[in-house]
Amino acid sequence: MIPSGIETAMLDSWDYFLHLAIVLTPLFIGASFLVGLAQEYLPPERVEELLRSRDHGSGNVLAAGLGAVTPFCSCSTVPVLAGLLGAGAPTGMAFSFLLASPIVNWIAVLLLFGLFGAGVTVAYVTTALGAAIVGGLVIGTFDLDRYIKDVRITAGGREIATDGGAATAGGCNECSASSANRTHRERVTAAGEGALSFFRDTLPYIVIGIAIGAVIHGAVPAEFLQRIAGPENPLATPMAALAGAPIYVSLSGMLPIAHSLTEAGVPIGTVIAFVIGGAGISIPNLILLNKLFERRLLAIYATTVVATGVTVGVLFNTVFAGLL
Repeated sequence: MIPSGIETAMLDSWDYFLHLAIVLTPLFIGASFLVGLAQEYLPPERVEELLRSRDHGSGNVLAAGLGAVTPFCSCSTVPVLAGLLGAGAPTGMAFSFLLASPIVNWIAVLLLFGLFGAGVTVAYVTTALGAAIVGGLVIGTFDLDRYIKDVRITAGGREIATDGGAATAGGCNECSASSANRTHRERVTAAGEGALSFFRDTLPYIVIGIAIGAVIHGAVPAEFLQRIAGPENPLATPMAALAGAPIYVSLSGMLPIAHSLTEAGVPIGTVIAFVIGGAGISIPNLILLNKLFERRLLAIYATTVVATGVTVGVLFNTVFAGLL
């Protein structure tokens, strides 16, 4: 016989798991479709072309905006970043793109909307983009170019150099021309097929995230979580920004966990810091950036991400607390 308390917790977790699965599955597929469309109409080469001619300031705004709407994961963000730096783009502008890319994207926006509502979503996107712009502007005031490694990265048929020369392509022109000649219907069809493929590939991470969130919701006492990450702990927000990194798998898996934490009474800002820290300084992301940055610049990037998570988290817990 299963004790009644454990049985109740298991049933509660199962109900919560089904609820999140029903809510998130259509949102994730829809977001994946938008990701595919963005890839069709705004490939990495086009992003680099748009940013190369921009200067410090307006370029940071555009870089953060493109980082948000382009659906690049770490494995594709780094080659785009290398292309920008290799073409002579200011380091600060490249940082605005790098900061915005992992924490603001179609999937994050739609899943946030489904889990937390419009108010939290708008506040998150606005503050995260603002932090990426400001972070890039601050980074741009320092002479950090010497901490960028001289490397050549091959991605998508292109050989990209960060040694100050323009990014070169092997076979890229043919690929771009082929993509440009596609009809709108072909692009939409490709985006739909890509959405289903992406959903299948990401499904294990979504299930893991929902399962962890369900266990937290049904089995972990709310008092325990509030004691560790509640408003009484002044270090809760910076600790959350650091704690997200070692357990991060994907943003789609982090948000169900974030939702269950807020359901248990953890302040929304602390949870947001947890999400931003996990997305920005995840172990896979740092490993890829280590190929491009010297350790000092990598440490500066990680510090900037944590500072962004803490700043946005504090804003949510104070300024936005009575509005959301």
